[in-house]
Amino acid sequence: MTFSLFDLFWIFLLISSLSPALRQRAIEAQRIRTIRRLEMRRHSRVITLIHRQESVAFLGIPIARYIDINDSEEILRAIKLTPPEMPIDLILHTPGGLVLATEQIAHALINRTGRVTVFIPHYAMSGGTLLALAADEVVMDPNAVLGPVDPQIGNFAAADILKVLETKPASEIDDQTLILAQMARKALAQVRDLVIRLTTANGMPQEKAERLAEVLGTGRWTHDYPITFEQARELGLPVSDDMPAEVYELMDLFPQPAQRRPTVQYIPLPYGERMPAPRPRSSRPHG
Repeated sequence: MTFSLFDLFWIFLLISSLSPALRQRAIEAQRIRTIRRLEMRRHSRVITLIHRQESVAFLGIPIARYIDINDSEEILRAIKLTPPEMPIDLILHTPGGLVLATEQIAHALINRTGRVTVFIPHYAMSGGTLLALAADEVVMDPNAVLGPVDPQIGNFAAADILKVLETKPASEIDDQTLILAQMARKALAQVRDLVIRLTTANGMPQEKAERLAEVLGTGRWTHDYPITFEQARELGLPVSDDMPAEVYELMDLFPQPAQRRPTVQYIPLPYGERMPAPRPRSSRPHG
């Protein structure tokens, strides 16, 4: 059988069009195998909430990924399929998201009989931190971070909107700002109550829970402030750094889109004692 140049072109075009779909199917199969391996080792249900593909683009415009109603529906369904006494392991990598969706997931986790562990390999900000508060244990990479949970109204922090009322008389504030301030006051109270409810349900004393709600939910820091492993421990959160290797493997199976991939490169192998000894630094002065 012979092929013309035109035939070869169409064969190449067909293979090129199928290649991304086949690669995606292979990655999904690897994810399932890794999740199953972790479940077998920990005798748990593993659920991932990974918003690593932040740049899915429409007409070249990046679309941000965050916790939404679709996420809460899927996670609630997974929880429903899990026996009440079976442990749940939730792997989080998210900038946060909708309060409604986050609160639904948090309540479902806190009402379970079985143990809930949240794994944070890199970051779980805002709503992600609220989900961590609903866990019996939070396992963080030593360099991972949490974030404040203070509510945001539009593009502004609720606490900052209320500051306007303290600095200007009401007669000099427009109606829209006054309405936003009223919304901000309600949002701050709701988040405070949520933090206290989640943490006391996990056995935290009331007074300690109120202090935690004050620190995390009142705008003490900017909303993107990174709360480190050490700070989380100082705040009284049940954190450890016993991160299973499978969690890092799963993160590798949720790659960034090529056009937004970080400009970082290294040989992805652990280096052990067989590596040659490093050469000593030169003692020659600079300059």
